Amino acid sequence: MSDKALRLGTRRSKLAMAQSGLVADAVRRVTGRPVELVAITTYGDTSREQLAQIGGTGVFVTALRDALVRGEVDFAVHSLKDLPTAQPAGLALAAVPPREDPRDVIVARDALKFTDLPAASPTGVARIGTGSSRRMAQLNAYARGHGLDIEMVPIRGNVDTRIRYVQDGELDAVVLAAAGLNRMGRGDEVTDFLSVDTILPAPGQGALAIECTADNAELIAALGELDDPFTRAAVTAERSLLAALEAGCSAPVGALADLLGGGQIVKEMRLRGVVGTTDGTRMVQLSTTGPVPETYEGAVALGRELAAEMLAQGAAGLMGERAQ
Repeated sequence: MSDKALRLGTRRSKLAMAQSGLVADAVRRVTGRPVELVAITTYGDTSREQLAQIGGTGVFVTALRDALVRGEVDFAVHSLKDLPTAQPAGLALAAVPPREDPRDVIVARDALKFTDLPAASPTGVARIGTGSSRRMAQLNAYARGHGLDIEMVPIRGNVDTRIRYVQDGELDAVVLAAAGLNRMGRGDEVTDFLSVDTILPAPGQGALAIECTADNAELIAALGELDDPFTRAAVTAERSLLAALEAGCSAPVGALADLLGGGQIVKEMRLRGVVGTTDGTRMVQLSTTGPVPETYEGAVALGRELAAEMLAQGAAGLMGERAQ
């Protein structure tokens, strides 16, 4: 392989630059080549509309993929949860590195826990910000079931912007992804971790996707050194569920594939999925368990199986955002 620097395409946000920097370090180790970051502005970064309004699907990745096709970058790093479920012709998902913490977290005023927020609010109603219909649906459902008065407030913006809403007193708390804060070195700002039994993450949350052109076999092989087969199997099952539900990235769908077993032996994979209305009044939440998929097709089948069960329970009628 050449000694020429590899060009890594990344979004310009602090989070994207941080996680791309981690990947760049790993690629330098496995290839021995220098890696330079090429920052690219995506439509999702410039639009201030809610994700459901601008379509959600692909708004953070299309510009990076276009740069790959034009040969302006050699490979790109995405938050895997932002990827459309259909892999485009001409591009290869070369690696899915080991997953970070997939949970959602709360960053709240006065270091409060989620369940303590309403009682600590002067009005008795906690104002919680998120741009995710998935988070709204599940947190509203949890609050209804536990007698908590909350108001979910739609917000957009980067991590700094969202946390500033809390610091400035406009919101009592915001919901963010643990993985992003950890990668930015800001995990100490988390005031509460939300159990996946309370709120399932977005399909692929906490995982990264490393993509390059499909005709670059040498680079695919090199980047493949960073691939984690268990993470790839898990996110493939989750994204298969999302695809079979015909739901976009901004739909109120949560999914998580767990690897089950004792000690160092992984025996089974459990896939959980949830769909709900954003007000939390109606939810379909199911799970299925099977052998750990040894092939891509096996992981896809697991996701489709659970999606079929959820659709039979009425999931289609609960999704406000459908794939186009």
